Amino acid sequence: MATIKDIADKLGIAVSTVSKGLNGANDISEKTRQLVLDTAVEMGYASKKVQKPGKRKVCILVETMEYDNIDQFGYEIVVGFKLSAARHHCDVTVIPTNLNMQTQEKYDSYMLKHGYSGSFLLGFALHDNYINQLCKTSVPTVLLDNYIPNKHVGYVGTDGYNGIDLAVKHLYEYGHKNIALLNGSKNSLVTNERYQAFTQSMEHYSLKVNPNLIANGYYVPECAKDYVGSFIKNGATAIVCASDLIASGVIAELNRLGKCVPLDMSVIGFDDLPIAQHLTPTLTTIRQDRVAIGKSAFMMLDELIGGVSISKLLLKPELIIRNSTGTCP
Repeated sequence: MATIKDIADKLGIAVSTVSKGLNGANDISEKTRQLVLDTAVEMGYASKKVQKPGKRKVCILVETMEYDNIDQFGYEIVVGFKLSAARHHCDVTVIPTNLNMQTQEKYDSYMLKHGYSGSFLLGFALHDNYINQLCKTSVPTVLLDNYIPNKHVGYVGTDGYNGIDLAVKHLYEYGHKNIALLNGSKNSLVTNERYQAFTQSMEHYSLKVNPNLIANGYYVPECAKDYVGSFIKNGATAIVCASDLIASGVIAELNRLGKCVPLDMSVIGFDDLPIAQHLTPTLTTIRQDRVAIGKSAFMMLDELIGGVSISKLLLKPELIIRNSTGTCP
């Protein structure tokens, strides 16, 4: 493992300058500090304070995911992560990120600069800069619903194949044959998996997959208005939604079009957010235990920091039957 002296020798600068760059001193230039950090990452340097047991700190980097209150998807995930971290006497910092931040400073350099032992990434898309950099990182990192083939990076989430199959089976047992899928946004691993799970489940129950009944929206209610009318015209009797927020928009749009849920159209969501119990009708959905996801993410990160390479950890989903699904009309 590289030392501070190794970095100094490589750059041809004083050991004290390298130390200042690694420890955030303000009496060297930002350019020199960044050069020191980038070289340290390149040489595989890890500070003693990061390695020291009982003194670790980790971060949760959040891009496009809301987490401020209990009604939002990320809230319980963050809570679960913090609960597990507290039991291990580990400090957690939640850091909102954006594309500008990701282009200004490399992921490994950022982690080294701030003394983080590892991180949990929430709400990142496959094309994001930090996700692309994870192929070569040596920083222990956990992703939600994303996979990178690197021994230092783990994947935690809910088994989407099982979840979508529960939804399709439930509708099939109610006699539905023309089932639509309003999926999430493109450039997402979980979106791709749910599409594949939907087509496999439909084929398993000998149901025809109609391309006109499959669409990619976004994880917001407003996307429903662009697709529900088309689903109705193409004979759908049930709609599987990639999230409860999408499902809430679908129910609102069906009401606007004069359709009754579930008499005219059954609707099923995914996540079991608190909103699911307060919709009219209450929403049948696939439950993700988000507190358990957060706890599992920290458990995985702690093992990665300890040198145990874990590839994937998937939790079992649960079908929650409420009033938005019923017998096919």
